[in-house]
Amino acid sequence: MEDDFAVASRILDATKSIAVVGASDNPARDSHHVTAYLKAAGFDVYPVNPHAERVAGLRCVASLALLADEGRAIDTVVCFRRSEEIAPIAEAAIAIGAPHLWMQFGVVHQDAARRARAAGMLVVMDRCIMVDHRRLLVERR
Repeated sequence: MEDDFAVASRILDATKSIAVVGASDNPARDSHHVTAYLKAAGFDVYPVNPHAERVAGLRCVASLALLADEGRAIDTVVCFRRSEEIAPIAEAAIAIGAPHLWMQFGVVHQDAARRARAAGMLVVMDRCIMVDHRRLLVERR
């Protein structure tokens, strides 16, 4: 069985587009900082927040379903929501055909992870995509 960083590395290697669910328009929030970082790192980033218009200069959408309706193919769904809010996000990620589900630091939902894996998704929990991306870049130098 692969360790968590190995799975995270596989996800990052296969990712071009990222939906950040729970991205905040407040620059003091981690979700805002990470969204800006991912954009600067060259990913196609789509903030998902029904209560914000823009995050890190990017237009927000209200849901993953709306991204799919726009014809956006999402490689990785990154979750900045509380653990108890993850199940419907995982279901939406499955519904849009995203191959990866990433739950940020402090976010763990075993049942949602099982359902996502059963649908063929790679899943990581309780990890920061920005930290792992930086680590991957350093290890590849």
